[in-house]
Parts: sequence; C-alpha cells; structure tokens
Amino acid sequence: MNQLIVRAAEVLRTTFGYDTFRPGQEDILGAVLRGRDVVGVLPTGGGKSLCYQVPALLFPNMTVVVSPLIALMKDQTERLQTRGVAAAAIHGGMGAGDINNIIHEAHSGRIKLLYVAPERLESVTFRRQLRTIPISLLAVDEAHCISEWGHDFRPAYQNITSLFEDRARIPILALTATATPDVRADIARSLGLTDAVEIVRGFDRPNLSFCVERTAAKIEFLTRTLRTHPNESAIIYCGSRRRVESVAEDLRRRGIAAEGYHAGMPSRERSDVQDRFLNGSTPVL
Repeated sequence: MNQLIVRAAEVLRTTFGYDTFRPGQEDILGAVLRGRDVVGVLPTGGGKSLCYQVPALLFPNMTVVVSPLIALMKDQTERLQTRGVAAAAIHGGMGAGDINNIIHEAHSGRIKLLYVAPERLESVTFRRQLRTIPISLLAVDEAHCISEWGHDFRPAYQNITSLFEDRARIPILALTATATPDVRADIARSLGLTDAVEIVRGFDRPNLSFCVERTAAKIEFLTRTLRTHPNESAIIYCGSRRRVESVAEDLRRRGIAAEGYHAGMPSRERSDVQDRFLNGSTPVL
C-alpha cells in the first residue's frame, strides 16, 4: 500500500469511521490521488461518495461536486458537517445572500467540499465567482446523466466543462452506479477526460430484490403492503406531481402516515418533509 493510500485509509478511519475500503474504492482513490481523470462505476451503496470525500480532505484546495438533486446535496453536506468536515451546497432554493456567504467562505479557504447543481455551472456569473478560488478536483456524481445513451439524460450535464472556460483544467472524477460501455465512453468524451482510468465493479446487490405486481387497485395494494411492514420506511414513485399528492392523501385517509415530495413544493416545505422522512417521523414518502 503506497503512502497516498495509507493517508486515505487514515482519513477513512478517523473521519468516516470505516476500517477498510469497499471493493473498487481503493482503486479509484489511488487514481484520483495521483491526479488522473477517472470513470468509476460502483453499485448503489458501494460508497461512491467516499471516492471524492476522502481525497477532498487530502488535497490542498477545494473539491467541487456536481450533483443532480437538492435532497442528495443537502443530505451529504449535513452528514459531512456532523463529522467536522467543512462542506456546503449551492442550489436553486437558496437566496443570493446565502450563496454569497458560501462563496466568501470558499474564497477564504474554509470550505473543503462544495456541492453544486449542473445548471449552476452554466451561469457565467457563478463561474467568475469560482475563477479565483483554488480547486483541486471536480467530481461528477450520477455521471450517467451526461450521456444521451443513459436512462436519466440531463442536458445541463453536458455543459459541466464550461467551468474550464474561466480557469485551468483540473482532474475530473466521474461516478455512477449504472453505465454500459457506450455510456462510459460517452461520459469520457463529453467531459473531455484525458487518458481516463476506468474502474468498474459488480452491480449485484444480494440484499436487494425486484418484482412486478399487476393490480387494478393500486391504492388498496399499497395500503395492504405498507400495513404488512409497519416499522419500515417506504418510497413510492409516481408519474406526476398531482399523482404524488393524490396518492399521499389517499394513503393518509387509510391511516398511513404518508407525505408527498416533489419539485413543485416550496423549498422550505420540501426540506421539512425530507427531514421528517430521514428521522423516521414520516415513514412513507
């Protein structure tokens, strides 16, 4: 084990409380710490976030993390802050004053990880604000969103490299849990990766299962299913905001503690619902 990995293992233990790396993490960390561009594919729950969080604490300058969802950014920054890591997130639900405060902290060198939505990097003003802030690494989470071959294409991801219109190129780490060879090639091409190290680990999750149930009475089926798991949390995906609200209301009428969560809700209300789900007071989302 080389010296860089020894230092990474120490951060893993002292800051995050893990004694060993999970499969694939050490390989990705080693390449990132050597300054290489990397495409990393690890299964959900495989510890992708540690592949940029650990290096961020070893690099001299800030790490910028591109993340697609406010909920993910909020969850990760709060978890990092509880571990004493200086992390912040900038997203569309924030006011100008809060954003300016974070930028000021970053200029002062007091932020190690800055989470941003891909759309934020499309802003010329924001890129200019970042221009004089030293950055060691750009991490792209859910990187399959950059690929038109991917199942969750998000156009703003294809403009991530506009960051380098205002500053010198820095190493890029692209991470995802789902990427075919075509998608991995598209990620590398779209991000302009140079001689990227590609690390792919298995997708099998023996603790997860998938099944399809056909029913004409969905609310009744959901109610029965949820009542057979009274002490567990559940997430129900719906096809529209209106459907989210109607399903949540139907379940509440049947005595199920359910709340809706969607992008059309006010930011404060959405944040409160997320907090209640995470702390267990709202078991069904």
